Amino acid sequence: MYQVREDNYPMKPRERLLAFGSEKLNEQELLAILLRTGSKKENVMELAARVLSVFDNLEEFRRASVGELKEISGIGQVKAVEIRAMIELGKRIHTTQRKRYGQVMGSQQLGMSLVDEMSSFDQENLVAIYLDSQNRIIQRKTIFIGAVNHSIAHPREILHYAIRNLAVGIIIAHNHPSGITRPSKQDKVFTHKIKEVCENLGIQFLDHIITGHNTYLSFREEGLLDN
Repeated sequence: MYQVREDNYPMKPRERLLAFGSEKLNEQELLAILLRTGSKKENVMELAARVLSVFDNLEEFRRASVGELKEISGIGQVKAVEIRAMIELGKRIHTTQRKRYGQVMGSQQLGMSLVDEMSSFDQENLVAIYLDSQNRIIQRKTIFIGAVNHSIAHPREILHYAIRNLAVGIIIAHNHPSGITRPSKQDKVFTHKIKEVCENLGIQFLDHIITGHNTYLSFREEGLLDN
């Protein structure tokens, strides 16, 4: 799978990363940068290719222990430890990204983001967004996909994840496949039902956003949360 030789490229991996960005490098080149040097018999690109060829896929490589890496010729303890540390750091960064999705600065920022995200949905999607005390997103959960029928999505399902995440605030959002963001009577009833349950539990119900074609409607901006 990994057959690129160092002498086949006019530029070394580090030079290619600087010129084109890390996303343009393949796994062999990225590993070669981490390894820095080859062995007595191989240049660094050949060593990187051989290391990767030991594993069927990147998931197996990710799970490799220091001991398993040291069994590969040309990989001593120092290189094995560095590879293991790189994998662990990548895993922690990925975990952090899963847990925190950014901070909600206002309905307009979130609304336009949801418009972009939901514009291609053919069916109605009801999404709940759970926030901490600084309006950072803890989790985004799709509660329901299907026909326009809020009676199927019970408030307890939305609140279940709020309690599990120790959320301080909740925003719900759904798309109108018709593209028209005007809230229906059912939308309004459902919104106030969720708001009431949140208040009883001491959780802030911050907004209900409806997305349509290149636009959104915010219950908070329209003053509909108080009606």
